[in-house]
Amino acid sequence: QVQLVESGGGSVQAGGSLRLSCAASRSIFRVGVMGWYRQAPGNQRELVATLTITGTTTYADSVKGRFTISRDSAKTTMYLQMNNLKPEDTAVYRCNAGGTRYYPGDSWGQGTQVTVSS
Repeated sequence: QVQLVESGGGSVQAGGSLRLSCAASRSIFRVGVMGWYRQAPGNQRELVATLTITGTTTYADSVKGRFTISRDSAKTTMYLQMNNLKPEDTAVYRCNAGGTRYYPGDSWGQGTQVTVSS
């Protein structure tokens, strides 16, 4: 399994922005689809966004137009740019690798907390 380490979470007010990073232990082209998932207390885990090795992106309806998933040119780090954050975006965000466009794989990061206050 690939090792994944997230960073960039924090607390912001509604309307603010954060950028999450996910550093992989090897080229993300070797681990297949990568994505971000989130889970708020009392809620089920949900897909936020995924990125295939060919660059195809998939977003949850709730974040379309506000969040952008991308990767760096060295192909070892994935990002999630989150703009116009809302209180309902508050959750633990986890990086994932090896899944499909719509389902997670077996490799997970430790998670990073995002808290949005109104």
